[in-house]
Amino acid sequence: MAGLSRQKQKLLIMEQLFNKRTDENHPLTGNQLIEILANHDIKAERKTIYDDIATLCDSGLNLEVTKQGHSNAYFLADRLFLDEELFLLADAVASSKFLTIKKSNELIQKLQTLTSVHKAKQLRRSIYVDNRTKTFNEHIYYTINTVHEGVWNDRNITFNYFEYCPEKKKQLKHGGELYKVSPFQLIWENENYYLACYCFKHKKICRYRIDRMTNVTVVDEKRKKLSAEEEAELKNLRSVYSMYGGEEETVQIQFDNSLINVVIDRFGEKVICHQNSENSFYINADVQISPTFWGWLFQFGTKAKILAPTQVVAMAEEKIKEIAEMYK
Repeated sequence: MAGLSRQKQKLLIMEQLFNKRTDENHPLTGNQLIEILANHDIKAERKTIYDDIATLCDSGLNLEVTKQGHSNAYFLADRLFLDEELFLLADAVASSKFLTIKKSNELIQKLQTLTSVHKAKQLRRSIYVDNRTKTFNEHIYYTINTVHEGVWNDRNITFNYFEYCPEKKKQLKHGGELYKVSPFQLIWENENYYLACYCFKHKKICRYRIDRMTNVTVVDEKRKKLSAEEEAELKNLRSVYSMYGGEEETVQIQFDNSLINVVIDRFGEKVICHQNSENSFYINADVQISPTFWGWLFQFGTKAKILAPTQVVAMAEEKIKEIAEMYK
């Protein structure tokens, strides 16, 4: 009876073999399939093997035939993901800062199951996960899932929020006070996830780092209905410079020509660049004037400069004076 049961599994095992062991560089011949099936205690003959291959093709498995010597050899031609797509996903998972090393490795192992065993090894090609600054929050998966549950079910969530003290230990903010918020959107920025929400404690739109949230729970309360002003503020929180808040301004910024790629990366290909000298150009951009914006701008030193409006130029001068004062 056991032999008969194994025989009924033949098509399923053959499909698994084509999935795991074959690609365009590693096809299997009929004789190889017969030998592998025999190792699984499944009897197969040359004629029935080709009938089985035809059945698998009729069921939607895209098998292509090639020659191996004088014999026909078969491999799985179409998969859910192209090799290039899997490489891209593996690279993103490995280099993502918000994923722990353990979770990165677990995800890459799962991605490896989506291609042949021969190509699976390449998914770890040149990514050095151990050298990256990674998060230590192993529960971030569950946090994200709970936040999404609140968003989709139109419910509030509660959580504790922690930060690190100088001794690198976690400590809950405000003595472990429970935050209650109406969650609206997850934002991916600077390799971190943020929750854009209405916070009942602060009575305004806020955003919190997902990996700093703990004990996240969906509560049986409908989310707050936002006013038009709050909707606009929520939209502003998606700005790349809005992590710490700030007034939105249209600013004119001059850049050295060598920073053109940086400007396009930050503001997109549609940004209009005006050449104002042989060595520089300027743009007009809407940004939120916040510590994140100043940090981004000042990293370029003398190669980037605010030209207008005058109040933002004055703010830049004051920020630079404050920094210089520290080193006197």
